[in-house]
Amino acid sequence: MAEGIRDKVVILGMGCTKFGERWSDAPEDLAVDAFTECLSDAGIEKKEIEAAWLGSHFDEINVGKGGNFLGMALKLPLIPVTRTENFCASGTEAFRGACYGVASGAYDIALALGVEKLKDTGYGGLPDSPAFGQQYAMIGPNATAPGMFAQLATAYSAAYKVPMEKIKEAMAHISWKSHQNGANNPRAHLRKPIPVEQILGAPMIAYPLGLFDCCGVSDGSACAIVTTPKIAKKIKPNQDLVKVKAIQVSVSSGEEALYTDWDGSGMLTTRRASSKAYEEAGIKNPREEISMMEVHDCFSITELATMEDLHISEPGKACDDILDGFYDLNGKIPCQPDGGLKCFGHPIAASGLRMLFEMYNQLLGLWPEERQVKNPKFGLTHNLGGIPNQNVCSIAIVGL
Repeated sequence: MAEGIRDKVVILGMGCTKFGERWSDAPEDLAVDAFTECLSDAGIEKKEIEAAWLGSHFDEINVGKGGNFLGMALKLPLIPVTRTENFCASGTEAFRGACYGVASGAYDIALALGVEKLKDTGYGGLPDSPAFGQQYAMIGPNATAPGMFAQLATAYSAAYKVPMEKIKEAMAHISWKSHQNGANNPRAHLRKPIPVEQILGAPMIAYPLGLFDCCGVSDGSACAIVTTPKIAKKIKPNQDLVKVKAIQVSVSSGEEALYTDWDGSGMLTTRRASSKAYEEAGIKNPREEISMMEVHDCFSITELATMEDLHISEPGKACDDILDGFYDLNGKIPCQPDGGLKCFGHPIAASGLRMLFEMYNQLLGLWPEERQVKNPKFGLTHNLGGIPNQNVCSIAIVGL
């Protein structure tokens, strides 16, 4: 029976650029910035990296089809570079490849980097691509991401008999929380606190999602270097080790849209991946054991449903937990302490590694007091790519 990778891999160093409208920077510039910080944090020389994984979703506007971009941009020493692409989970896929390479014993030190340059497309949301186009074509020519995710809210309301006004109030709190946290994060794309009244009164995008319920896209890059615990202890003998406890991925078979008992109120892939991740990490009660989270808040309703799909809030009770402050920065399980996709930003393939960058620094207690989670032990990251009835979910758990 497979034993997983729990505690076989350590994050040796991480780096992350400021996300935003980086008009004057090319993808290569963003990758170099994240890598430079990561290499310095790891305390090693570039020649010690034995393999690399590159995450990028939109190859036609970023890095091309293969791994050459990373080797050339970073001037890597003729090592293997593998490009990964798995929708919004592309960065976590790069991290998974690097971790599996180290856990298998194939490499001692490996690199994972995600990069995306989206603002140059001139498109307000996700630019058109063959991959997303194929999914939308199966649903209808007028399908949009806000429209499809908005249906989570109506399905959730019907499934659990929760009034839509309460759902809208909870979604407003989610957005308010992200803006509050993002305001304290100097690397975030959006750094302005927004009052709940303004969120509730914002223009409607796709009922019940208003303007502040939708994340935008950004330019940015994030990076991790991983190794074994034994090597990490030699390089950083006086620092706590941030260990990889679990990485799990679940990909939809399309069954949600075909015939099943799926009621549209959540994501089957998240439920599956989280259960497997908890099993691999040895976590029995996530509501009591998880210290903090970064989840895929492409829309406020997605974060709301995710709280239940992660088996933290009871079915139908996520609104209560959200409104009670359970997921606030000073709550039981802070969610999006860095502002999340909503405010830190969403350069598709960099987002998963950006989430891990936040968990890594939180676990090591490196942030200023106003944004530092108290005494964290386990951090969870959650990426969701695709559309509600056809998606991929990637979950990583790290801890001390």
